[in-house]
Amino acid sequence: MARGRLFVDLGPLRQSQGFRRLWGGYLVATLGSQLTVVAIPYQVFKLTHSSLDVGLIGLAQILPVLGGSLFGGSVADAVDRRLLLILTQLALAGCSIGLALNSQGGHAALWPLYALSALASGVASVDSPARSAVLANLVGRQMFVSANALWQLLFQLGQVAGPAFAGLLLGQVGIASVYWIDAATFAVSLAAVMSLPPLRPPGGGTRFGLRSIAEGLSYLRGRPVLLGTFVVDLNAMVLGMPRALFPALALVRFHGGAVTVGLLYAAPGAGALVGALLTGWVSAVARQGRAVIIAVFIWGAAIAAFGLVPWLPAALVMLAIAGAADVVSAVFRGTILQLEAPEALRGRLSSVHTAVVTGGPRLGDFEAGAVAALSTPQISVVSGGLGCVVGVALVRLLMPSFARYDTRGTEDQGPSSPGVQG
Repeated sequence: MARGRLFVDLGPLRQSQGFRRLWGGYLVATLGSQLTVVAIPYQVFKLTHSSLDVGLIGLAQILPVLGGSLFGGSVADAVDRRLLLILTQLALAGCSIGLALNSQGGHAALWPLYALSALASGVASVDSPARSAVLANLVGRQMFVSANALWQLLFQLGQVAGPAFAGLLLGQVGIASVYWIDAATFAVSLAAVMSLPPLRPPGGGTRFGLRSIAEGLSYLRGRPVLLGTFVVDLNAMVLGMPRALFPALALVRFHGGAVTVGLLYAAPGAGALVGALLTGWVSAVARQGRAVIIAVFIWGAAIAAFGLVPWLPAALVMLAIAGAADVVSAVFRGTILQLEAPEALRGRLSSVHTAVVTGGPRLGDFEAGAVAALSTPQISVVSGGLGCVVGVALVRLLMPSFARYDTRGTEDQGPSSPGVQG
């Protein structure tokens, strides 16, 4: 284990051709998806002039996210994961095409924005646990931390470049073109997935169904280390996620336009990108539970500070700090899950992780929009950030085994599965 390293470890990209192909394909698709992440709330706010309506996008996505995650995890443990990823890429491209067609001519209907974004979220929630299970098979156990850091780097590259580019495109070529570009990017990720060998679950997989889903959920009972990774992220995202307020803050508080909206969406990703690039040190951290607690505390404090500052550059810095803390938390939470989850249950446990990671921010969108409707966007941001700080303190108090989690207790278990280099 290398100590003293600063920059992200590129070992998984060098050593696993399969991981390299998947990483490159999903990088392009993530860039495209982030265009739509900005375009949908921007379009809804332009149509309705309501932060609550923007927040309702997240609420509309909750059930598809939860259902897709649990369904996807069970399927990922039952069928060829490569085939499942191919189908999800096709379905996601179809959702983006639907959004583009709805926006043609500048007379978009509101309901397809909710319906198609909800459908896309559900499909992405099927894709995510399958992809997580695949990643664990493409690299060896000793490279789990580095692979997770590289995947976070991929996502943060998309979160920075995608929203910033979206801000420019929305003002120059229009909303429909943004959706068409997103649809085209899925061709690249589809080609990357198709280049992989078949990736069947060990032993031929388990039988898909409610019993399979229940088996995955029941495994969590009495395992506070795994539960802690989910609870701490829900706390951060439900209370401290202000993205539903970005259009209102950009257009009203900071007196900007589409470019300012894009900057607010891009700022957390910019900080997370820098954080991901500088994750060479994470492989030397054994007390990963404590690292997650500290990272989420910094996230909440930075979000509260973002709500207090009236100057746009300072606000962007606070969002960047929050993003850097979040990516560190994500790397360690993902690693804890992969180290603690049995191979036969990895898809289903990854599905719970997906439900939390994708569902939490959407609940946060609704919470932020609702509080802003009852008070102001600024009060919503500040109260959410402070609530996150209090919440993570309670997690540390009530779940001490998670806070004390130390990977040195798992090093003698050996690799959970052979790496697939093809």
